[in-house]
Amino acid sequence: MSTGGSKTATDSSVAGRENLTETDAFIRSSSALDPAERYPMNNKRRGLALIFNQEYFYWRMGMPHRHGTNADRDNLQRRLLALGFEVKSYDNYKQTDVLDKISEAAEADHSNADCFLLVFMSHGEDQHVYTHDGKIGIQEITDMFKGTKCKSLVGKPKIFIWQACRGDKHDEPVTPCDAVDSVVNEVVVDACALKTLPAGADFLMCYSVAQGYYAHRDTVFGSWYVQDLCELLHKYGESLEFTHLLTLVNRKVSMRSVEKSTDPNAFGKKQVPCFASMLTKQLYFHPKK
Repeated sequence: MSTGGSKTATDSSVAGRENLTETDAFIRSSSALDPAERYPMNNKRRGLALIFNQEYFYWRMGMPHRHGTNADRDNLQRRLLALGFEVKSYDNYKQTDVLDKISEAAEADHSNADCFLLVFMSHGEDQHVYTHDGKIGIQEITDMFKGTKCKSLVGKPKIFIWQACRGDKHDEPVTPCDAVDSVVNEVVVDACALKTLPAGADFLMCYSVAQGYYAHRDTVFGSWYVQDLCELLHKYGESLEFTHLLTLVNRKVSMRSVEKSTDPNAFGKKQVPCFASMLTKQLYFHPKK
């Protein structure tokens, strides 16, 4: 009986080695992949960019207004237009209207476009973002653009930017001598928590703040994240690989700290954005010829 057990263990070991060999073979076959391969961005159109900008909310929802968000909208419009996007902005749309616009975009023909981009600026909670009168699941939004439902975007970058709070904590400074930007106007935060969700191949999920923390917004100049994202898009948007640019955004935002706020507990607090890349190639927005 013990011999049979030993044989079984040996057989399992052999099977494990066979599986490992198959995996090794797959990896070796993948070694021919070009690490510098880029998404083709030579289509007729750059692509559609949707901006959902929620400043005001139905009073029964108990959500604070998001003053300063219109500065973010205008800033993003300028930068995305400069990169060649067709930009459509929607302010304070109700839940059904937001879903209609997103569904319309998902059902559109993107065959002559390089990519697709969507920005949602609002309060967030768990796996949802808030509209004027309700909330929508993030996965419900991204699912509309997966290959089974939006075939004309298969193999193309699908970029989602979420400017919303993702928790109820401030990020603590770790050194007493950080170099920070001065914030002249009051800094406030977007409410509630937003969790990171998987999307699919060729998706890029960009978050204004790491999970569990506040996203800071200047009531005049807009959110830290969008301010710095737009500044770096202006400087490097046409030359730098996009995920490298997002890493610079992380660095720049992390150099800020709260200097003026009605919340005394917010003084000196910081913020670090993050992104989750399911991209399979390098992404550049070189000018179209």
